Amino acid sequence: MSDSQQEKSSSSLLDRVKIVLVNTSDCRNIGSAARAMKTMGLSQLILVDPIEMPNGQAQALAAGATDVLANAKVVSTLEEAVEDCGLVVGTSARSRTLPWPMLEPRGCGEKMILEAEEYPVALVFGRENSGLTNEELQMCHFHVQIPANPDYSSLNLAMAVQTLSYEVRTSYLLSHDQNYQERSTGNGNSIAKPKNEDDELYPVIEETERFYEHFEKALKSTGFIVENHPGLVMTKIRRLFNRARPDVKEVKMMRGIFASMERSSKDKS
Repeated sequence: MSDSQQEKSSSSLLDRVKIVLVNTSDCRNIGSAARAMKTMGLSQLILVDPIEMPNGQAQALAAGATDVLANAKVVSTLEEAVEDCGLVVGTSARSRTLPWPMLEPRGCGEKMILEAEEYPVALVFGRENSGLTNEELQMCHFHVQIPANPDYSSLNLAMAVQTLSYEVRTSYLLSHDQNYQERSTGNGNSIAKPKNEDDELYPVIEETERFYEHFEKALKSTGFIVENHPGLVMTKIRRLFNRARPDVKEVKMMRGIFASMERSSKDKS
């Protein structure tokens, strides 16, 4: 592969990796995150309902990455930010009430690059002081936690973005850059397995959310979920199906089952 072909391939693939910052309170952190992204070749910055919009302070901390900052997309909700993504990984600094499928940073980078071949993917970072809410984390297929020093695990937002962006770039180079492969594989580094043409595609978040809405509607029609007392049923179902991660065909099959459940409930009423 020539240098120009390599550059084009890198640009087209890494441009499918979104860095999503949710409800960021300090615009300087947005600027620093943009700089961290650009050093790793990432450019797609999505801001979800930022408390402080980027200004001159953010531009100063972005340094040479003001183009990433200027091209950042601002949206109102996390669902809007990731609706076209087939893989969403949320950063989590602590265990939650319901354990979620977890990735290590290295595995996160590999999965991001592997699936970016098929559709946009997203790494989601939460608020500086409280991270992502449980509802936001439930919209993610996997969670990733940076194994920092447990005695002092204080990572600021830009540091976290830099660390995980580095893993994405390393995985890209190991799987797409021949020169990097030759230098690295002898040191015990792995190369991400290329997708097989027979591998099934996963649904994007917009389709997945419709799947869960249909699932909940079907369960309500059978009386399994009580309208005024839903409990944690749908949260547990999300965890179950995120762990199983059904592909597009399986999701369509399940929605056919839900439709059958709804028809059966109507016939009995």
